[in-house]
Amino acid sequence: MSEITDYELFEVPPRWLFLRIETSDGLVGWGEPVVEGRAKTVRTAVEELMDNYLLGEDPSRIEDHWQTMYRGGFYRGGPVLMSAIAGIDQALWDIKGKRFGAPVHELMGGKARDRIRVYQWIGGDRPSDVAEQAREQVEAGFTALKMNATEEIERVDDPATIQAAVDRLRQVREAVGDDIDIGVDFHGRVTKPMAKRLVEELEPHEPMFVEEPVLPEHNDALPEIAQHTTTPIATGERMFSRWDYKSLFENGTVDVIQPDLSHAGGITEVKKIAAMAEAYDVAMAPHCPLGPLALASCLQVDATAANAFIQEQSLDIHYNETSDVLDYLADPAVFDYDDGYVDIPDGPGLGVEVDEEYVREQAELDHDWHNPVWRHDDGSVAEW
Repeated sequence: MSEITDYELFEVPPRWLFLRIETSDGLVGWGEPVVEGRAKTVRTAVEELMDNYLLGEDPSRIEDHWQTMYRGGFYRGGPVLMSAIAGIDQALWDIKGKRFGAPVHELMGGKARDRIRVYQWIGGDRPSDVAEQAREQVEAGFTALKMNATEEIERVDDPATIQAAVDRLRQVREAVGDDIDIGVDFHGRVTKPMAKRLVEELEPHEPMFVEEPVLPEHNDALPEIAQHTTTPIATGERMFSRWDYKSLFENGTVDVIQPDLSHAGGITEVKKIAAMAEAYDVAMAPHCPLGPLALASCLQVDATAANAFIQEQSLDIHYNETSDVLDYLADPAVFDYDDGYVDIPDGPGLGVEVDEEYVREQAELDHDWHNPVWRHDDGSVAEW
């Protein structure tokens, strides 16, 4: 019987954490367990799980390992533990696929699609120059874009703030026309009273969806917000298990869920979340402003989920100032985008080959990414 013999963790720029798991018969699996800005915290959680539950065990028993990691501790859930589980889960699926010489999607029932549409970020954290960036990305072949709706916003803000957000979306719509989809991310920056106003004012410019209109702890406000728009509502990047999503499906408000394969328990859990969503006629667009292993994991689930409709990816995103997704791959062509789509990788496991030498070089660099802390004019903390 093969067993897990060793693991290594690599903190690499711009803000990622890679996990390498090795087995007694020489197979290696890779995963990406990270919370953006909390790499060291998640690293410790991964070490605890690997040392307590995984070393010396059969890597093939993925479901049992998932249940053990999740239920083995009295305290469960949350971004840190679920992200640690997610990266380990990804690496175990990578090992299983390599053992059988098959991509992960083949082991989960085979592909429901050959490729999936992707969207490209424009505008940065404080959205600016969006029309010109939109034109450039459409010329590069993307058919869907996403932008932040606002910068800092007060709990109850003035008409000019609302109008500025509307003007930005209008400029992008006028720049790219009606054949291009534009997602608008509220990023949890917006309070309920402002979200009600914004969704109504943005609707004439037909966003693809409005994302995280309020923080997930205020999901109970979504039904009221939904009464002010027919635009699809998306959320889920800060929700970490099928239990977190349960009430969201039951209240019937959300049209698109956005679980993150590096936060929401990995391939094993997001496959289950996708199936739950399908039963409620809810689409899925996995969150992924992360690295190549997270994206590869997303694509493996997208391949088998009938309700997946578009995939986030972080190529050229504003966070990737020092390193980008393709830099860590031996064959970056696996993520070539064609007419706004990416093919589902068909290589064994996650379908990507990590440039291990480059990973080790980058792990030696000094970097420690944290998101900024924004403040309102009165000095109080603002949502980033």
